[in-house]
Amino acid sequence: MEVICLEDKAFYALVEEVVDRIKEQSPTPHLDRWISGDEAMQMLRITSKTTLSVLRNNGKIRYSQPQRKIILYDRLSIEEYLEKNAKDTF
Repeated sequence: MEVICLEDKAFYALVEEVVDRIKEQSPTPHLDRWISGDEAMQMLRITSKTTLSVLRNNGKIRYSQPQRKIILYDRLSIEEYLEKNAKDTF
């Protein structure tokens, strides 16, 4: 068995380099911009389709309707809606 001793600075520099290489090699998760109603409800933490349609109809979140029965929601607008309604603590 071989033991390698490193100074603190050298050890942490090595760890950072390994982490950077792993980040470069692993693909970033691709999130679709347009999501289904179920995914939108999950992001908003709501369970009512009526609430989702009220948000949509009042222009609070963006949507696209490529076909009559298909409604897709803009992930970015949902994130913006949540961020705009976030309250700062005292």
